Amino acid sequence: MKALRGRVFLLALAIIASSQQAAGADAQSSPARDPRRSGFEFMGPSTQAMQKDDALNPGMLWVKDGEALWQKPAGLSGKACVSCHATAASSMKGVAARYPAFDDALKRPVSLSQRINICRQQHQQAEPLRAESQELLSLESYVALQSRGMPLAPPADGRLEPFRQRGQQLFTQRMGQLNLSCAQCHDDHAGQRLGSSLIPQAHSTGYPIYRLEWQALGSLQRRLRGCMNGVRAEPFAYGAQELVELELYLAARASGMPMETPGVRP
Repeated sequence: MKALRGRVFLLALAIIASSQQAAGADAQSSPARDPRRSGFEFMGPSTQAMQKDDALNPGMLWVKDGEALWQKPAGLSGKACVSCHATAASSMKGVAARYPAFDDALKRPVSLSQRINICRQQHQQAEPLRAESQELLSLESYVALQSRGMPLAPPADGRLEPFRQRGQQLFTQRMGQLNLSCAQCHDDHAGQRLGSSLIPQAHSTGYPIYRLEWQALGSLQRRLRGCMNGVRAEPFAYGAQELVELELYLAARASGMPMETPGVRP
């Protein structure tokens, strides 16, 4: 009987050792899981369902308006976006994933909304659309929708590097009366709670985004300004270079993550 127990014990050890070796081999052959998480993963099931279903996603109302504006002539030129760019589904595919991008004439990076206004002024001879206006958000969300599911792909343009570095400095810089930085919340305490809300990792994968808090679609710059107000800091003006630099850094930080526009958040 003792001999039988001994053989059973040795067999069990052999099975455990074999299992551990297999697990080790699997760990070596499998790539490390990306620790980055979209804000989508921090939401409740009902909000996730709202984003995933275009029939439920309120942001799609702005997308539909953007599609109409794409076809509508504007300015002295009498041209519509479609006049130059044809079908957005093909001409705009992947475009939003590459913004902010460097503008040769301005010698600095511009956001997607700024690019839309530059096109309006230069090619349509039309007045620029007001920042955070329904028209601008609609066009931006329609263009961005064409890149949904594609990985964020910031341009490998050396001219952007000093601007990206300044954006990173702003992300880690304490500000406001609360003396907090973006990184302290979204890096150091991601996944924890601020009041009743979960703190996400702050990846810019879903903008323009519909927030239930706003009951409207809003830009990444609106969200950044809201955070600045939250720490009792004076927010930068819409279109300010500092906000574009922050956008540029956030795009690099989320590089490779899939775009979700229009996202939905609490």
